[in-house]
Amino acid sequence: MKEELQLRVDPAAATNEKELTLMCARKLRVAPEKIGGIQVFRRSIDARQKRVLVNLALRVWVDEAMPSTASLLQAEAYRRLPDNVPQAVVVGAGPAGLFAALRLIQEGVRPILLERGKSVDTRGADMARIARENHVDPDSNYCFGEGGAGAYSDGKLFTRSKKRGPVEKILQILVQHGAREEILIDAHPHIGTDRLPKVVKAIRETILRCGGEVHFSTRVERLLFSDKDGRRTVVGVETADGKTFAGPVILATGHSARDVYERLVSDKVEVQPKGIAVGVRLEHPQQLIDRLQYHSPQGRGKYLPAAEYSFLTRVEGRGVYSFCMCPGGVIVPAATGPEQLVVNGMSPASRGGRWANSGMVVEVLPEDLGSYDKFGPLKVMHFQHDIEKRFFEDAKGTQNAPAQRMTDFVAGKPSASLPATSYAPGIHPARIDRLLPAPIARRLQQGFRDFDRRQRGFLTPEATLIGCETRTSSPVRIPRDPESLCHVEVDGLYPAGEGAGYAGGIVSAALDGDKCAAALALKAMWPKP
Repeated sequence: MKEELQLRVDPAAATNEKELTLMCARKLRVAPEKIGGIQVFRRSIDARQKRVLVNLALRVWVDEAMPSTASLLQAEAYRRLPDNVPQAVVVGAGPAGLFAALRLIQEGVRPILLERGKSVDTRGADMARIARENHVDPDSNYCFGEGGAGAYSDGKLFTRSKKRGPVEKILQILVQHGAREEILIDAHPHIGTDRLPKVVKAIRETILRCGGEVHFSTRVERLLFSDKDGRRTVVGVETADGKTFAGPVILATGHSARDVYERLVSDKVEVQPKGIAVGVRLEHPQQLIDRLQYHSPQGRGKYLPAAEYSFLTRVEGRGVYSFCMCPGGVIVPAATGPEQLVVNGMSPASRGGRWANSGMVVEVLPEDLGSYDKFGPLKVMHFQHDIEKRFFEDAKGTQNAPAQRMTDFVAGKPSASLPATSYAPGIHPARIDRLLPAPIARRLQQGFRDFDRRQRGFLTPEATLIGCETRTSSPVRIPRDPESLCHVEVDGLYPAGEGAGYAGGIVSAALDGDKCAAALALKAMWPKP
């Protein structure tokens, strides 16, 4: 007999199988020896009160043995495709592109996956050069390359977008390809920077084993069109080296493919400006965040993980919030081209580092940017770039980032010195309160005051603002029909994931790629260029 139970226990008990067995036995009114096994299928930490508790959802087997862990997983089937199946082109090997390719295989369509960057095995050397030599390869960096921006991030898998599709399916596929089973349990699951590349590589190997193709260092230069009955249809792509690949196209470029957006506008493919969020990375000592979040001078102790936080307020009609919080993580350079200085954050699986960092950003809507109207649908993208260029110029053309103590930023004064940082290229004192556009700086200053009222001690001179953080989401949306998921004006083109403006993280992008692939397989006409 299998029973489901909910328990609220202290952190030590949550890790003690014997104690959990006794608790379950008491609750079910059976002898402990009748418990044949316990499976935790949901776990979350409740730190709202001074006493921190762990919420557990359990499956308990009584008078029978618990099945093996492997039998409880729902593995997806991927079989080798026959030679004569139709093919589709997937542009971009981030979460949307990888999961689109997997779904195409299941639908009997051969995926031709084109990635402008390098494999996850080799792109690390190019990222190291950013810190060491201030050299940014426009095709291989923290945003471009196999796995996309998510491959070298905290690997957060939490999404509120349940309406997008079956989140559990995405997590199961990740476990099937080497992710830890804990991601199926934790309320805020993550894989970690050190483990996610191995998962990405395993997904690639599945695609190849099943007859798909994966091409690295293959930047798509333009879409190929045909006209039928007065309506344009995408029939393939041409790459920078002149090669062509035929088939309908899933466009899953990620949120930083500015050259792709420019080409779409040039080709008169409708693109719409979309709001983003702009701000900084905020870095605290992790011990300080542990003390604040767990209400204890001793911090997290032996049984609790590195603490996270989440803040949201509204200032002058716009949202101010924390974004992509990385406990025990590091800040990294995330520029994708010349004259850019952008930062992001990531964490290893252990989240065991000295610092905590988070994006702290302010909502920016297209209607806020009247002075950029001359750029049409790319107005938000140009606004984004101008901020990155301003920070780059303050850094005198290097990746040594502008920084300011949190309290000095709020007070509007320079920082005479800066704390130590995780950011490898280094930081220098700067007036971030002046480098950011005034409406963003002003709202961020007030937001920090609001957050400190909720959690005294959060606003501290021990924390450092490092800028800038601008790549929170795509600055455009590529409109598509809500049913067919095809572009509203162009057949055979399926905009997907973060780069198309329909996702905001690994899981939501993966879900969107999966959904677009299913729609393509159902509707595509398989034209040839």
